Amino acid sequence: MHRVFELRRYTLHPGRRDELIELFDREFVESQDAVGAHVVAQYRDLDDADQFVWVRGFRDMRARLAALTEFYGGPVWKQHAATANATMAAVDDVLLLRPVIAPQIEPGSRDSPQRPNVTALLYPFEAAVTDDDAAAIATMLTGTGIRPVALFATLDAPNDFPRLPVRAVFRVVALLQDADDRQWPGDPEVLRLAPTARSQTFRWP
Repeated sequence: MHRVFELRRYTLHPGRRDELIELFDREFVESQDAVGAHVVAQYRDLDDADQFVWVRGFRDMRARLAALTEFYGGPVWKQHAATANATMAAVDDVLLLRPVIAPQIEPGSRDSPQRPNVTALLYPFEAAVTDDDAAAIATMLTGTGIRPVALFATLDAPNDFPRLPVRAVFRVVALLQDADDRQWPGDPEVLRLAPTARSQTFRWP
């Protein structure tokens, strides 16, 4: 259903993460969903108290441009932008991704009282990521008994909404659910993430 995703990592001013999360979960979930920017999940970084991480998806790049134009030019963002921006120190750590294993969402999980933690593994590449590259990461993980609930690769496409920058880097991103701490194969960057009160939950594809 969604062929474009963003993994967004925000560095917040010290002590202001819960303030942003309360505002985000209350005002920025349904309002983005309504214009075609599907808020997939929102997280606290367990290893950095000033990091907020979230994922949103779009049908395609044309839908992304339309959704972002409508949301950031619309009444909800205009009303709350100053409050949200006051919590943020940096918002440009953003990956534009395509699904290799698309995330499957548990129905009704936005209102579930129990949500498992998630581990994100970010594997770097020196050039554009092919399907074979992503498949090699998936095979490496499953060979050690790790099964991702979602797998993404960098989408090698121009960012046509420059108001929101994305990083020009190449990654494969694996999302794992209920993962124990371990030495991860391939030496990825590791994000240990706790879902917010209104984040959705992935299920096995």
